[in-house]
Amino acid sequence: MSQANQLLDPPVSSSASSISPNSSASNQPSSLSPVIVGTSSATTNGSQLGSTRSATAMQTSCSIAGTSGGTGTFGVKTGLAQMLKGGVIMDVVNAEQARIAEEAGACAVMALERVPSDIRRDGGVARMSDPQMIKEIIDAVTIPVMAKARIGHFVEARILQAIGVDYIDESEVLTPADPEHHINKHSFKVPFVCGAKNLGEALRRISEGAAMIRTKGEAGTGNVVEAVRHERAVLADIRRASVMSDEELYTFAKELSAPYHLLKEVARTKRLPVVNFAAGGIATPADAALMMQLGCDGVFVGSGIFKSDNPALLAKAIVQATTHHNNPQMLAEISTGLGPMMKGEGNLQSKDVIKMSARGY
Repeated sequence: MSQANQLLDPPVSSSASSISPNSSASNQPSSLSPVIVGTSSATTNGSQLGSTRSATAMQTSCSIAGTSGGTGTFGVKTGLAQMLKGGVIMDVVNAEQARIAEEAGACAVMALERVPSDIRRDGGVARMSDPQMIKEIIDAVTIPVMAKARIGHFVEARILQAIGVDYIDESEVLTPADPEHHINKHSFKVPFVCGAKNLGEALRRISEGAAMIRTKGEAGTGNVVEAVRHERAVLADIRRASVMSDEELYTFAKELSAPYHLLKEVARTKRLPVVNFAAGGIATPADAALMMQLGCDGVFVGSGIFKSDNPALLAKAIVQATTHHNNPQMLAEISTGLGPMMKGEGNLQSKDVIKMSARGY
């Protein structure tokens, strides 16, 4: 385990222990094998996880690591996120879409009542999805299921943990409940994914316990420009940090409002200490390949797939493009004959476009 992982593992608190783990966890054998999946399996055949729900296997792995209470160690949580590397995570609103995503080769699905483009269109307050809908999706697929909680809304997160989701996304796509205070993610057994638009934001979320980072982009627009901007911003700051002395790193940490020990780890390894996915505006196979070539470990695709004319075909194409992102000939074949894509939003600078990426700090 890296120095950053060791420093981020907090002691199990009494308040965290009060969060009841899923009852099925205690009946699982002491083995990590139900959830160990290679990258090729995750990206080419989502059903490779088998019939064992990954949530119960995840809890088993946490108990193996010596965390019998309501929290899992940071090392275990980041290890679970590593299993998704090279994969595509798709937004789904019902069990039928979840099955399409799994058949297409998605490594996980994000269960929510409305995709981001519909949230933008409808307006109002966007909250955690109905637990019944999430449970139906959990029952419909064998791949991991994620769900979103509002920024700072730790009660929504506890509900999601209680119903058995595999990952929680503390998401700017939903209306923030507490934009100044993000959830203390160390107090949960379930790993969290959080958005970031620069290195400082990413390291702040990791210091709070996030086991996976994604670019914020601008979800629901079908426009990849902000995701590209955010990934390049993270990479630029990593390059800056990698050539700094310890004295300079202290100053840079203050500039980023980020913990020094995490920044030092980033400078040493020249990458984030957790998995880094792309999200926000990815709508085509080429978009997915672009983000992978920029250095992302995988992609989230929200509105783009199920707002297209042929969701099943596009879903498979994006999975293939993510896997073969460095092969232009294959990308040309993959991108052929997919039909019209999501129309999307061309001008993200318009005052009429809600900047979801600005939510949080």
